[in-house]
Amino acid sequence: VQLQASGGGLVQPGGSLRLSCAANGGIFKINNMDWYRQAPGKQREFVARILDGGNITYADSVKGRFAISRDSAKNTAYLQMNSLKPEDTAVYYCYVLAAPYSGSSWRSYWGQGTQVTVSS
Repeated sequence: VQLQASGGGLVQPGGSLRLSCAANGGIFKINNMDWYRQAPGKQREFVARILDGGNITYADSVKGRFAISRDSAKNTAYLQMNSLKPEDTAVYYCYVLAAPYSGSSWRSYWGQGTQVTVSS
Protein backbone atom coordinates (compact mmCIF):
# COMPACT_ATOMS: atom_id res chain seq x y z
CA VAL A 1 0.00 0.00 0.00
CA GLN A 2 1.34 3.41 -0.97
CA LEU A 3 -0.12 6.77 -0.05
CA GLN A 4 0.26 9.68 -2.42
CA ALA A 5 -0.44 13.09 -0.91
CA SER A 6 -0.81 16.21 -3.01
CA GLY A 7 -2.29 19.68 -3.02
CA GLY A 8 0.07 21.61 -0.78
CA GLY A 9 1.48 25.00 -1.63
CA LEU A 10 1.84 28.63 -0.64
CA VAL A 11 -1.30 30.55 0.25
CA GLN A 12 -2.04 33.89 1.87
CA PRO A 13 -3.71 34.08 5.28
CA GLY A 14 -7.44 33.60 4.89
CA GLY A 15 -6.99 31.52 1.78
CA SER A 16 -7.89 27.91 1.01
CA LEU A 17 -6.20 24.73 -0.10
CA ARG A 18 -7.43 21.21 -0.76
CA LEU A 19 -5.19 18.27 0.00
CA SER A 20 -5.67 14.81 -1.46
CA CYS A 21 -4.38 11.44 -0.30
CA ALA A 22 -4.73 8.46 -2.60
CA ALA A 23 -4.13 4.97 -1.23
CA ASN A 24 -2.84 2.69 -3.97
CA GLY A 25 -1.93 -0.97 -3.98
CA GLY A 26 -3.55 -3.94 -2.37
CA ILE A 27 -6.20 -2.80 0.06
CA PHE A 28 -8.93 -5.06 1.35
CA LYS A 29 -10.49 -2.69 3.87
CA ILE A 30 -9.75 0.73 5.33
CA ASN A 31 -10.59 1.45 8.96
CA ASN A 32 -9.74 5.14 8.97
CA MET A 33 -7.97 7.81 6.95
CA ASP A 34 -6.33 10.63 8.88
CA TRP A 35 -4.40 13.83 8.35
CA TYR A 36 -1.54 14.87 10.61
CA ARG A 37 0.81 17.82 10.40
CA GLN A 38 4.25 18.73 11.64
CA ALA A 39 5.48 22.28 11.92
CA PRO A 40 9.21 23.08 12.12
CA GLY A 41 10.57 22.28 15.56
CA LYS A 42 7.31 20.72 16.72
CA GLN A 43 5.96 17.23 17.12
CA ARG A 44 3.59 15.73 14.59
CA GLU A 45 0.00 16.44 15.59
CA PHE A 46 -3.39 15.05 14.69
CA VAL A 47 -5.57 17.16 12.39
CA ALA A 48 -8.58 15.12 11.26
CA ARG A 49 -9.93 11.59 10.93
CA ILE A 50 -12.67 9.94 8.92
CA LEU A 51 -13.74 6.42 9.83
CA ASP A 52 -14.97 3.81 7.39
CA GLY A 53 -18.49 4.39 8.67
CA GLY A 54 -18.20 8.12 8.06
CA ASN A 55 -17.62 9.39 11.59
CA ILE A 56 -15.34 12.42 11.63
CA THR A 57 -13.08 13.91 14.27
CA TYR A 58 -11.13 17.17 14.18
CA ALA A 59 -8.44 18.76 16.28
CA ASP A 60 -9.82 21.76 18.14
CA SER A 61 -7.40 24.04 16.31
CA VAL A 62 -9.02 23.33 12.93
CA LYS A 63 -12.69 22.84 13.80
CA GLY A 64 -14.93 25.00 11.68
CA ARG A 65 -12.16 25.70 9.15
CA PHE A 66 -11.08 22.29 7.84
CA ALA A 67 -13.25 19.55 6.38
CA ILE A 68 -12.19 15.96 5.77
CA SER A 69 -13.97 13.78 3.26
CA ARG A 70 -13.42 10.49 1.49
CA ASP A 71 -14.14 8.85 -1.83
CA SER A 72 -14.34 5.21 -0.82
CA ALA A 73 -14.43 3.98 -4.42
CA LYS A 74 -11.08 5.64 -5.04
CA ASN A 75 -9.58 5.03 -1.59
CA THR A 76 -8.89 8.74 -1.50
CA ALA A 77 -9.22 11.21 1.37
CA TYR A 78 -9.43 14.96 1.04
CA LEU A 79 -8.76 17.81 3.42
CA GLN A 80 -10.43 21.09 2.51
CA MET A 81 -8.65 23.83 4.42
CA ASN A 82 -10.33 27.24 4.62
CA SER A 83 -9.52 30.43 6.52
CA LEU A 84 -5.91 29.38 6.70
CA LYS A 85 -3.67 30.96 9.30
CA PRO A 86 0.14 31.27 9.47
CA GLU A 87 0.08 28.76 12.32
CA ASP A 88 -1.32 26.17 9.92
CA THR A 89 2.04 26.16 8.17
CA ALA A 90 3.40 22.61 8.33
CA VAL A 91 4.10 19.46 6.39
CA TYR A 92 0.81 17.60 6.17
CA TYR A 93 0.86 13.81 6.23
CA CYS A 94 -1.89 11.37 5.43
CA TYR A 95 -2.25 8.18 7.43
CA VAL A 96 -4.30 5.08 6.76
CA LEU A 97 -5.14 2.14 9.00
CA ALA A 98 -5.99 -0.66 6.62
CA ALA A 99 -6.08 -4.40 6.09
CA PRO A 100 -4.16 -5.22 2.91
CA TYR A 101 -5.98 -8.53 2.39
CA SER A 102 -8.83 -10.53 3.88
CA GLY A 103 -7.92 -11.92 7.29
CA SER A 104 -4.88 -9.69 7.79
CA SER A 105 -4.38 -7.51 10.81
CA TRP A 106 -4.78 -3.74 10.64
CA ARG A 107 -1.61 -2.05 9.42
CA SER A 108 -0.48 1.57 9.51
CA TYR A 109 0.60 3.44 6.40
CA TRP A 110 1.98 6.97 6.08
CA GLY A 111 2.19 9.23 3.07
CA GLN A 112 5.27 11.24 2.16
CA GLY A 113 3.92 14.60 3.27
CA THR A 114 3.01 17.77 1.43
CA GLN A 115 4.13 21.26 2.45
CA VAL A 116 1.54 23.88 3.30
CA THR A 117 2.82 27.41 3.83
CA VAL A 118 0.52 30.22 4.91
CA SER A 119 2.21 33.57 4.51
CA SER A 120 1.65 37.02 3.10
